[in-house]
Amino acid sequence: METALEIIEHLKARAREEKAEDASHIHQWLKDAIHQCLVSVEAPLKLRSDGQTTVVLILGVNGSGKTTSIAKMAHHLRERGQEKIVIAAGDTFRAAAIEQLEIWSERVGARLIRHQAGADPGAVAFDATDYALKNSQNVLLIDTAGRLQTKHNLMEELKKIKRVVEKRLGREIDERLLVLDATIGQNALSQARLFHEAVRLTGLIVTKLDGTAKGGVIIPISKELKVPVKFIGVGESAEDLKEFKSQEFVEALLA
Repeated sequence: METALEIIEHLKARAREEKAEDASHIHQWLKDAIHQCLVSVEAPLKLRSDGQTTVVLILGVNGSGKTTSIAKMAHHLRERGQEKIVIAAGDTFRAAAIEQLEIWSERVGARLIRHQAGADPGAVAFDATDYALKNSQNVLLIDTAGRLQTKHNLMEELKKIKRVVEKRLGREIDERLLVLDATIGQNALSQARLFHEAVRLTGLIVTKLDGTAKGGVIIPISKELKVPVKFIGVGESAEDLKEFKSQEFVEALLA
């Protein structure tokens, strides 16, 4: 509501400034206002240029599209010349999560580091980080178990995974990305706040934009948290993860 009211006040002020006599320009002005909100959070995935492994931690609740987004990201990176990609199967609790990543890894040509179901996710993340560093891999993508943002013990586990990986790296994890389901509306804002509080997010991946969802919740999240949107998911195939472009998003939102 706060963001909507801000945009409305902006439109009123512009109408006064331009002495508008009818509503014919409102649609374009609305596009301009939303684009202004989003252009500052349009940012590509940060890949290291110093020859070290780029490490990406992927977070999100169950059902958000987290695991498939990891596979799509691996495909996206390989298409752009990052040939040595490792995926850590850190979602050791969800039934078939490891097998799902195994199938995807083979499909997109990535190396999978896995333990048995029920294993310690921190141990999987450590082993994958150790492998990536020792074998000069380009990118490491770390899956994590889906969790509700309100479950304190699970959020604490995320912090532990982050600490374990960063201790082995000797530096911060390069990207900490939250996968958000565009169909859940305002709950996405709550998710973003609490995950950001836990691990200081560096970006968002917004999924399921191929359905009826418009993903407008990106706007208040961007305004409040200033977290960049890195990718949007627009389908089920490996090619359906697109880099976020604010102008294209606004056109689709208000089409």
